[in-house]
Formats: sequence, C-alpha cells, structure tokens
Amino acid sequence: MKLNEVKALVTGGASGLGLAVARRIIADGGKVALLDLNDKAGPDIAHELGGDTCYIHTDVSSEAAVERAVAEAVQANGGLNLAVNCAGIIGAGRVLGREAPMALSFFAHTINVNLVGSFNVAKAAANHMQNNPPNEQGERGVIINTASVAAYEGQIGQAAYAASKGGVVSMTLPMARELARFGIRVMTIAPGIFWTPMVDGMPPAVQESLNASIPFPARLGKPEEFAATVQHITENVYLNGTTIRLDGAVRMTPK
Repeated sequence: MKLNEVKALVTGGASGLGLAVARRIIADGGKVALLDLNDKAGPDIAHELGGDTCYIHTDVSSEAAVERAVAEAVQANGGLNLAVNCAGIIGAGRVLGREAPMALSFFAHTINVNLVGSFNVAKAAANHMQNNPPNEQGERGVIINTASVAAYEGQIGQAAYAASKGGVVSMTLPMARELARFGIRVMTIAPGIFWTPMVDGMPPAVQESLNASIPFPARLGKPEEFAATVQHITENVYLNGTTIRLDGAVRMTPK
C-alpha cells in the first residue's frame, strides 16, 4: 500500500512521533485524522497540514471515545486502511519511592493508556478494516503500534512503562495471526531515545550525554526516521507480526 493510497488515523498525532508520521503521509498524498487530547495544538496542526487532515479529540483509553473517533475518521477521509498508535505516557516512578510505594493507580493508569489504549484503537480500526475491499495483494489494512526499547531493557523507575510497552510487543504476533484472514497486517516499532520536545528542553550537557550513549549514529533518533519506518512497513506487505527496534544499537543500562 503506497502512502498516496492511505486513509489513516494517527493517535498522538498532534506532536512528536505521531506528528512526524502525519506530515509524511500528507506530503505523499495520503489522508490523516489526528487523534489526540491536545485541543490547543491539534486544530492548528490539522489546518497547517492541509485539507486532507482533520483533528479529533480522543481519549484512547475510552472505548466509546475511540469508536466515535474511528467513525469520524472514516467519514472525514472516506475510509480507513492505516492506523498508527503513537499516543502514550512516560509513567516514570519507582516501585518503592522515597515517600511510599508506587500507587497502584499510577501503575494501572500507565497500562491503561499505553497498552489498553493501543489495543482499544487497534481493535476498533480492525473492525472497520475487515470490511474494506482487498487491494491487488489481498490487503485490507495495516495497524502499527509503538512500543519502546524499554520493553526489553526497562530501567530503574520504568516498571510501569516497561510493562505497558512489553504488552504492546507481546500482542503484536497473536493479533497479526488472528487478523491475517482479513488481510490486515499488524506491526510494532520499538524506538530508542528520540528527539522530542521533552529532550529539547534538557540542558546541553544532558543532551550530549544522551547522544554519547548511542553506539551509531551517536545521536538521538529523529522523528522523521520513525515516520520513514512507518512508511516502509506500510509499503512492504511482507512485514507482519513482528517488532522492529529503531534505536541505533543502544541497549539501556539499569539507570
């Protein structure tokens, strides 16, 4: 599936990795619905990207909100054949903090947004995609989730975050196997340390330390490189049911 054939929804599409994905799709002639909670930036970004972009306020952890958002995206774009899950939260906190053990509600919230939210969007998107007419390769849609290298090497303070991203990795293959009969592919990208607005606000010394931790190239990942990976997955029909690490060969240390 070429990007100019894409009718996509991108969660977390108003900033960071999601925005980079949306920009690339629009630049190649596709259509995008930005699903996000950022009502301040979302509408402006949709206007900036052009007429084939819309913004839909969406809480990915709400089943009803996601079903409504998918329906709106289908109506706005005239269909849906690509869903990219980029929405997520950091969820950093120690199991045994200085004041008290981690609140269970904190752990549950991280899981609910990152893992449950990804599943919520994926199943709602798949429910629509199963009715798409197949293309010449029998494909009806593509679902791309975002995990993290923390799924494999979670650091101290990342128990909740690593668990949520590990769940995203683990559901990729069984979901791909189940949806194969509909011609729907499921893939996951596990990015390493990427340049985001959060990193941009860090002191130069911290930024240099992060850059030095990457074997090669010795710099943080660029959102455009994440978007390029999304494009390759979308266009390469033989990529299915696996997770691609996008990390410059970094392996995270305990802290």
